[in-house]
Amino acid sequence: MADKESFKKFVVKHPELVTIVNNGEMTWQKFYEMYDLYGEESNTWDNYFSKKTEVVTAAATGIGISDFLSWLKNINLDTLQNGVDSLQRVVGLISDLGVKNDNNPKEEYKPRPIYKHFDD
Repeated sequence: MADKESFKKFVVKHPELVTIVNNGEMTWQKFYEMYDLYGEESNTWDNYFSKKTEVVTAAATGIGISDFLSWLKNINLDTLQNGVDSLQRVVGLISDLGVKNDNNPKEEYKPRPIYKHFDD
């Protein structure tokens, strides 16, 4: 009988099991029973581990060059330029607030010598 700690390590090595449980396709109890009966090296896990590679390949081929080019054609350049202009104005306002423009620089404080009293 396999212990729970070794099952937890097995799940950490195979995070695709988490997504299967989160999707509601399987429960942790059923996975643990399979782990207990068949072990880590069984062929029964191939059904669950192959789903990960299918998802990765589907995600990798989801956006092709033609999709990207059609998206690029649909961009309205006037709207984009207006957005960039407004962003530049906001950055300019923030930088103006951050920089203090001091027109009346004050004289630096110079301490009087100890031996001098008032205007002697």
